[in-house]
Amino acid sequence: MRKHVFAGVFLAGILAYPAAAQMPDGYLDVFIAKVKMGKRVEFDAINKREAEINRKNKGDTWLAYGVLYGEPDTVYFTSVRANYGGAEEGLKAFEGSLTKVLGTAGMHKLGADFDATVESERSELRRRRRDLSANEPMSTDAYNNLVGSARFIRTAIVRVRPGRILDYERQLQLVKGEQERANPGIPSFVSQALAGQPATGVFYITNLLKSLADLDKIKPLQEVLGSSYATYQSKLAENILGTNIIIGRFLPELSNPPEEIVSVDPKFWRPASPPPVAKPTDEKR
Repeated sequence: MRKHVFAGVFLAGILAYPAAAQMPDGYLDVFIAKVKMGKRVEFDAINKREAEINRKNKGDTWLAYGVLYGEPDTVYFTSVRANYGGAEEGLKAFEGSLTKVLGTAGMHKLGADFDATVESERSELRRRRRDLSANEPMSTDAYNNLVGSARFIRTAIVRVRPGRILDYERQLQLVKGEQERANPGIPSFVSQALAGQPATGVFYITNLLKSLADLDKIKPLQEVLGSSYATYQSKLAENILGTNIIIGRFLPELSNPPEEIVSVDPKFWRPASPPPVAKPTDEKR
């Protein structure tokens, strides 16, 4: 259950935002759950119910994706917030919709059922770094279309050495310019941890993908930087502790996206429920 939504979603600063907004800097409210072995069916059922209740009662909105390459049975739920107050309002909307349908006791019971399906859960708040992102869409419609058409997401999680944040940001600024030159039209979004990590020196660099084959179209950093790549790598070793790359697949059945995202591909984001399994009948002999 996404009950810790205040500090904890689409990851990387790019998942969904109100149609009236002009691509604000904003924040990402990310909740991460590690599912217990053998509990995935129950986990999915609980989250499908939460999504349906929030959708029907104008509750919170979020996108969910499961990790394909990385830690198995890990699911991310991401919401975009305009500010800290927006995170609190998201929590109220989420809990309010559940309470309306289930009552207070029922909401807590659903939370306890959720806790029984996971090994761990944690929340993060991340600041979207548009100043470090490359090839961002130029309009709200283009942004919504990018998100609504995405089926996969790749994120590099970079941990920066203490005291080296500004040095690493300068490297990201360099890469931003070179990526826009060498990989035109391919957005690369950057966000930075504010809460929920041991330090703020954690950066997330994300690409949204229509298919995994899209990754074959992105020129690697070595090719992008050319002769300056060796110098970049040397300075990178001084600035960061390490990088972890994960690839996930969006889970529409566990998501409750804003309508402007749904409208891009309603069949994907609002999957029809499978028909009930017919009970077997005894044949007359």
